[in-house]
Amino acid sequence: MHLGRPHVIGCWEIDGVLVDPGPESSLSTVLEAIGDERPRAVLLTHIHLDHAAATGALVRRWPELEVYVHERGAPHLVDPSKLLASAERLYGDQLNYLWGEILPVPEENVRVLRGGETVLGMEVAYTPGHASHHVCYFHSESGTAFVGDVAACRIPPSNLIVPPTPPPDIDIEVWEESLDTVAAWSPRRLALTHFGAVEDDVPGHIEAVRAKLREEAELARQMEKPEYDADNEERIRRALAAEGIEGDTVDELLQAVPTAYQWSGLDRYWRKKAEREATAS
Repeated sequence: MHLGRPHVIGCWEIDGVLVDPGPESSLSTVLEAIGDERPRAVLLTHIHLDHAAATGALVRRWPELEVYVHERGAPHLVDPSKLLASAERLYGDQLNYLWGEILPVPEENVRVLRGGETVLGMEVAYTPGHASHHVCYFHSESGTAFVGDVAACRIPPSNLIVPPTPPPDIDIEVWEESLDTVAAWSPRRLALTHFGAVEDDVPGHIEAVRAKLREEAELARQMEKPEYDADNEERIRRALAAEGIEGDTVDELLQAVPTAYQWSGLDRYWRKKAEREATAS
């Protein structure tokens, strides 16, 4: 129920563990679902506010709660000042409205991940490309991979895949390697934050994400921001209409993946790539 809409952001629960609790602005939905019992732990795929902004509030409610996060993200949970400064540049005066109160997490609650561990019955893999602090978790017993944003966004009943590409960490080649990492688990189910489970054709979904990443990157390289933003939203609306989907699902998808932030991450990727190639030559 992000800003009153379902299906925009999902918090997963498995064996008493919360994966990506979402923003503090939607925390009441999570608390209503889990009741008064303290979760075993919180696992973060990454620290972007739509996935992790409620973490500090959960620790305030349950001071013994352990939080697992990649080593690149951990310092920003403990001291979110730089994260908030960056978010304010992106969201302006909408920051609190969108994501709610963002509280620091005491260092003693933070459990640092690097990838390659097994924690709470789940394998951990370092999966950058969307974010430099992104990890995925694999629960082998259920065959479920908790993939954050690595496997992009899809709002049922639509099958349209939209990769979120906000700045500053987008790297298409690295993202594709992370898709390979997820595929190597041979998961039976992908647990998407935006939104729900992919169960019908997991390998096909992963390959479709790969193709969509390349497509969007090329379009962003060819267009300036105003043109790309308008074209991107129009393409999303046309694709959904072709599936016979209108109304709420359109609004939910555009709220989950705001088109205003997509071009900037891809443009930065192309500029950084050109800089690296120029240095190498």
